[in-house]
Amino acid sequence: MSWEIVKLADVCTVITKGTTPSNIGETFTESGVKYIRSEMLTASKYVTGEFLYISSETNEKLKRSKLIEGDILFSMAGAYLGKTAMVRSEDVPANTNQATALIRVDNEKCSNEFVYYYLNLPELIKKVNTVQSQSAQPNINLRQIGELEINFPDRKTQEKVSNILSNYDSLIENNQKQIKLLEEAAQRLYKEWFVDLRFPGYEDLAIVDGMPEGWKSGVIGDIAVFKRGKTITRTQVQEGSVPVVAGGLEPAYYHNKANTVAPVITVSGSGANAGFSRLYNVDVFASDCSFADSETTPYLYFVYCFLKENKAILDALQKGSAQPHVYAKDINGMELVVPSENILNAFCKLVSAIFEKVKVLQKQSESLVQARDRLLPKLMSGEIEV
Repeated sequence: MSWEIVKLADVCTVITKGTTPSNIGETFTESGVKYIRSEMLTASKYVTGEFLYISSETNEKLKRSKLIEGDILFSMAGAYLGKTAMVRSEDVPANTNQATALIRVDNEKCSNEFVYYYLNLPELIKKVNTVQSQSAQPNINLRQIGELEINFPDRKTQEKVSNILSNYDSLIENNQKQIKLLEEAAQRLYKEWFVDLRFPGYEDLAIVDGMPEGWKSGVIGDIAVFKRGKTITRTQVQEGSVPVVAGGLEPAYYHNKANTVAPVITVSGSGANAGFSRLYNVDVFASDCSFADSETTPYLYFVYCFLKENKAILDALQKGSAQPHVYAKDINGMELVVPSENILNAFCKLVSAIFEKVKVLQKQSESLVQARDRLLPKLMSGEIEV
């Protein structure tokens, strides 16, 4: 089996990047064409998180970076440098920002999936993070991306390798879809009980001052205590498997110790994603974020569902223009109606079974990721023949 080393630019029809709408005098919209940010490129093969949107007219103005199915996205800057994702049919029409490179492979020359997996090789990612442009933050430019070298086997071998790795990613994606459905089920139950007020026994309970008898007006701090995490930088991190949660949608990196006890809710503390909430079923190191864990409240799942239901209010807590921040004291001060203790306990008991299923699926996915990542360098080097 012969392998050939070529530059990425030699097997691509397009290597470009996106633009922020504000740079051309445009703004985001409530709906329309999906807009993908670099922080949506994670450990997943596909983009994750919530889309922003631009109008069709803005998309045409940004036609250089209009995406099509099969495009590879490559994060060019910041904490997400070197992260990748493949664009699916359900992701388009879409566009992307200036921190994301669009790599369009010439499928007559090679397999785009093979290129995607090659770009995920640990040694290539390490190289990307050491070969940087002159800038205040880590980044790589389009020319440097085009000069990345890829070692190609014949087309048949490319497809075999890609299929093996894709099978793992298909199982991971299926788990992610199931997790999403389970979380939506928990959120529907929250809405039924605490928004529509159709909780068990609601028919027999009087409404006093606009709320069920035994319920009261309060703030999150009455039933949970959010604390500020201890900021830790990459240079302070020691190798380990504990996620370090900072200001992004995904863990910033991994440490050898935690400062929380699972399950734990984190709320990103600063940056473009300030106010983003997430539930972790493993101990984490809370860094640039606020957190509440199993030691700070017995009603963790209720609080998590409340934050998800009131995302707009949580986002509105952002302070500062150049660098938005969300503070723990403001989360603790969010107003809510506090249900009676028996209803809170009943809800948390019911949804805990749902989140336990989520935990199992997440563990399965973690094992699949580890198996895929062990195979990746061996398949890409030819050590394992296919």
